[in-house]
Amino acid sequence: MTAWAAGGPVPRAAPVPYDGARAAKGEVQVGYVGSYVWSLRRVVGSRLLLVPGAQVLLRDDEGRVLFQQRADSGVWELPAGACEEDGDFADAAVRELAEETGLRVDRADLTAFGSLSDPGVHTLTYPNGDVTHCFALCFTAGRWSGELSPDRDEVVRAAFHGIDDPPRPLHPPTSAVLAMFREYRATGRFQAR
Repeated sequence: MTAWAAGGPVPRAAPVPYDGARAAKGEVQVGYVGSYVWSLRRVVGSRLLLVPGAQVLLRDDEGRVLFQQRADSGVWELPAGACEEDGDFADAAVRELAEETGLRVDRADLTAFGSLSDPGVHTLTYPNGDVTHCFALCFTAGRWSGELSPDRDEVVRAAFHGIDDPPRPLHPPTSAVLAMFREYRATGRFQAR
């Protein structure tokens, strides 16, 4: 399996020992310091982790979708992130959307439309060498509050684009989620991949 960065695929790196001291000093870009995944990384280093999380396909009044460009790799994706201890998928969706974009969505306005766990698509190698196999519950929402203000540590920019005309380069898991959403809209059936 291959991870993606700006410009194309990145060969999977050999595991890199996690250096918590360097991360704490800011010498290593780790946008999730203090999170559950971060605490696991301190024990297992960069080796493969199975990570539950959520993705949010946020639609505006024109039906466009909110995409964000990752600061670490330059690819465009949907707001997403890992679950935390004592939280559920909806908590992760609400929290990650707010952290990454400044927008707030109410749990009651989230609709689960699919789940992406295909290891061929959703096993990721990050620029620091960390490897995750993500299990994401995918939500859509059309109502939110707040002003779009991307978190500059994680997101270069964010913008609404047509679902059939997403920005490039597009993160492969995001491409899969967009296809799942199109199928969900056409059939009304929950999608699993």
